[in-house]
Amino acid sequence: MLDKLEEQSPDALLALIKLFNADDRDDKIDLGVGVYRTKDGDTPVFDAIKGAERRLVETQDSKSYLGPEGDMRFVGGLIPHVFADAEPADGRMDGMQTPGGTGAVRLALALAKQAGVTRVLMGTPSWPNHAQILADLDLELVGFDHANADGSANMDALRNALSSADGHAAVLLHGCCHNPTGVDYTHAEWDEIAALLADGAVLPIIDIAYQGLGDGMDEDAYGLRTVTNAVDELLVAYSCDKNFGLYRDRVGAFYVITGSEAATKRAISNAAALARANWSMPPDHGGAAVRVILEDAALTQQWLDEVADMRSRIRRVRARLAEAGTAGSVDLAPLGRQKGMFAMLPVSKDQVQQLREDHGVYMAGSGRINVAGLTMQNIDTFTDALAKVTG
Repeated sequence: MLDKLEEQSPDALLALIKLFNADDRDDKIDLGVGVYRTKDGDTPVFDAIKGAERRLVETQDSKSYLGPEGDMRFVGGLIPHVFADAEPADGRMDGMQTPGGTGAVRLALALAKQAGVTRVLMGTPSWPNHAQILADLDLELVGFDHANADGSANMDALRNALSSADGHAAVLLHGCCHNPTGVDYTHAEWDEIAALLADGAVLPIIDIAYQGLGDGMDEDAYGLRTVTNAVDELLVAYSCDKNFGLYRDRVGAFYVITGSEAATKRAISNAAALARANWSMPPDHGGAAVRVILEDAALTQQWLDEVADMRSRIRRVRARLAEAGTAGSVDLAPLGRQKGMFAMLPVSKDQVQQLREDHGVYMAGSGRINVAGLTMQNIDTFTDALAKVTG
């Protein structure tokens, strides 16, 4: 039977890692893999995480199963930071731990399908794994343009998508720091989106994977909180992999909001059954470390300070790129207005290959770059290479 399987293409970003590691040039630049990097090019373990892990070593007395819902103190501990005053009352919200934000997205979409959703509206381009999960779940992807040419969000496309959808549709929105474009909705646009969702029949799903890396913890959650306050039903996928630096520990959370406590209990029971069939139990260690941080005021402040340092560095890099103006045919000014770690450059696959082969600049074939891969020392090298290839 296994002989009947067709070989699949390797993940493009994973292949890019191998190519970068095999390159012996000292001035090579990695803008491909979506992890935060310091000014020295490192992806460090947070000091707050180190402190929490030391405490776990000293106090944890069992590695027994937690159940498919995971560490509920971790899930509850995130709520004040994610939802704040938007947290629904009267038992309308519940949640569970997942293996990373990817697990939360998978769970949200699987639950939506179980509730009757057959198609999902999604701004494109989007994180590639969104489309892969939809295809695996046999859900129809209805794409619309996420961004305009000037670097603003395409609200007309979203309005049209929502107005033409029926009662079997969901819409998947990025909560902040859009991956891959860096183009976020403004607060005024989120206000309009929330009103459209409240008046329509589309189930909203918000994937928030980079809270704190754009404008701030509260600012980056504005859209999610506004929608939460406006609608009766909402699914939320949350990732701690980025803003706690827990990439390999796979730390995520899924939240469901409905119109009543009874409906929420039914929804979370279905989510638990889906989780049991998919991964049985979520990994504990990273979630436990986050829980320790969130239950300790000093560790919480240390974590928030570290997130602020990350955000500040990303914004400095974006500002420096914007100051460069143009590099060849590429206008870099919009990057200063965008949010988070990612941006899309208008370059062809051939130009991406030329950047890699001739200049040691590694980036996704789509033109997406991880701006955190740039430092004040290599930005000029990057812009010079970009100018030579696109000029």
